[in-house]
Amino acid sequence: MRIDAHQHFWQLAARQGAWPPPELAPIHRDFHPADLTALLAENGVAATVLVQSMPDEADTRYMLDLADHHGFIGAVVGWTDLKADHAPARIAALAAHPKLRGLRPMLQDLDDDRWIDDQALAPAVDAMLRHGLRFDALVLPRHLPSLLAFARRHPALPIVIDHAAKPIMDGAPHAQWRDDMSKLAALPQVECKLSGMVTEAGPEWTVDQLRPYAQHVLEAFGPERVMWGSDWPVLTLAADYAAWLAASEALLAHLNEAQRAAVFGLNARRFYQIN
Repeated sequence: MRIDAHQHFWQLAARQGAWPPPELAPIHRDFHPADLTALLAENGVAATVLVQSMPDEADTRYMLDLADHHGFIGAVVGWTDLKADHAPARIAALAAHPKLRGLRPMLQDLDDDRWIDDQALAPAVDAMLRHGLRFDALVLPRHLPSLLAFARRHPALPIVIDHAAKPIMDGAPHAQWRDDMSKLAALPQVECKLSGMVTEAGPEWTVDQLRPYAQHVLEAFGPERVMWGSDWPVLTLAADYAAWLAASEALLAHLNEAQRAAVFGLNARRFYQIN
């Protein structure tokens, strides 16, 4: 069962000038389930994880409504303000929907790089644990030390790092990124998404350019804690769906059949409890 562990839908009219900006012309438009269903069928993808792209509960409710009407959406990762006084109540309300499986603060967009390293998050984390939710970490390399502190403080919380933390894929060693990712991988509740790579590498990307970063993720986390995602439609800034899938197959070609099956779907199915 192939699962896309990371994709988005949005309506520009509801975003009030939020990302994506007009200069990103290929994705500055509405994206609906009808835009994706044929791609999923053509590429043998049975289910997806629909992930928030705006820090607004209205966006989460929109995604949950889509999940009610489109069976291929196996799980939704939403948003609420995890530091608000009412966070536990809001988490309980959102978790009442059967397909709400995770929450994601947009850490990469916050002014405070240490926002996540804060005891004030404890009530929200406790509520997430009570409702069986996961934590998607939208981070850049500079956030990894704070994410590590957060993960160590909450060892029962399942965490997945989105887009391998978006290292600059310029062929440099990036020793700090490698070291920080390895420290996080040493924590058994932390996993990583193999997604977003071609967007970071740019439209002239090659498989060989991506390989060192994918290899480190696979070596650090092991194939049992890595899940494949497209990051569609952001993906279309650098590649089409089939091209990224083919590149991913090349990056995973050294794994055995069971390991590839885990990365391409079984890990996401387990992590997000997709039926």
